[in-house]
Amino acid sequence: MNAYIWAILTALVWGCVPLIEKMGLTRLEPQVGLFYRCFGVLAGIALLLIFYGREIRSSWAHWHSGMIYLILGGFLASVLGQLFFYHALKTGEASRVVPLGATYPLVAFILGVLILGEKVTLAKTAGIALVLSGVYLLR
Repeated sequence: MNAYIWAILTALVWGCVPLIEKMGLTRLEPQVGLFYRCFGVLAGIALLLIFYGREIRSSWAHWHSGMIYLILGGFLASVLGQLFFYHALKTGEASRVVPLGATYPLVAFILGVLILGEKVTLAKTAGIALVLSGVYLLR
C-alpha cells in the first residue's frame, strides 16, 4: 500500500477513537482514563512482540540514539499529550476539541522549518493558512 492509503486508514482509526474515549471518560477522571487506555497499549505491545518479536529483539542488540528519540516521542505523545487531550475531551465538545488538538501539523511544520531546515513552499503555506482558518472558525 502507498503512503496515502496508510494515511487514510490512520485518519479513519484516529477519527473514531476520540468518540470511544469521550464515552469512556463520562464517569472517569482523565488521569484514570489514561491509566486504562494504557492497557490497550500493552495489548498492542504484546501483539507486536508476537508478530515481530525477532525484529524487535535484534534492534536492542544495536542500541542507538534513534531509539531514545522514539521512547521520548512515545512518552510525550502517549502520556503527556494524551493526558492533556483527555482533560480537553472530558470538558469540551469532541467536535471542537478533536480538530483543535489535531492542529499539531502546524507545530510540526514550524519545528521542521526551524530545527530540521525543511523548506517552506507555497503549498505548505496554503495548508497552514487553512489550518489556522479552521482554528479560528472553531473558537
